[in-house]
Amino acid sequence: MEKPYDWDLIERLLHEVQNSADDSFKPRKYAEEHAAAKAADGEAVGNLDHLKAIAGEYEALLLSRGFIQPRREEEGGNGENFVLSPRGASLLALIDSSIPGNDHPRQVLDDQEDPLDPVTFEEVAAKAQIA
Repeated sequence: MEKPYDWDLIERLLHEVQNSADDSFKPRKYAEEHAAAKAADGEAVGNLDHLKAIAGEYEALLLSRGFIQPRREEEGGNGENFVLSPRGASLLALIDSSIPGNDHPRQVLDDQEDPLDPVTFEEVAAKAQIA
């Protein structure tokens, strides 16, 4: 996994988890849409296939580290859709670009050896000055 993390892409993935009740999670599709939005804003996109691969890696990382979790069957879970865990909701709140001042928390996260390590993240997220 390359550092620093692509917080814009992670934010997009977390928003998709949050908004995808009965739909399967499609990280490669979301990466493509993310790239199209960046291109429309005049930003450089880079290699789309690489971005799609990174999105798939982020899905696995967010799941294995407890930022997202499988949606329960009684809530419409099908094994291919997720919900935000409390840790994932905390991460989204820190990096959400719609919240003014989100650059500082992203920088603090980037300053960590591995900001998405669960122990490291919990320590950083608990510090009031970054929120």
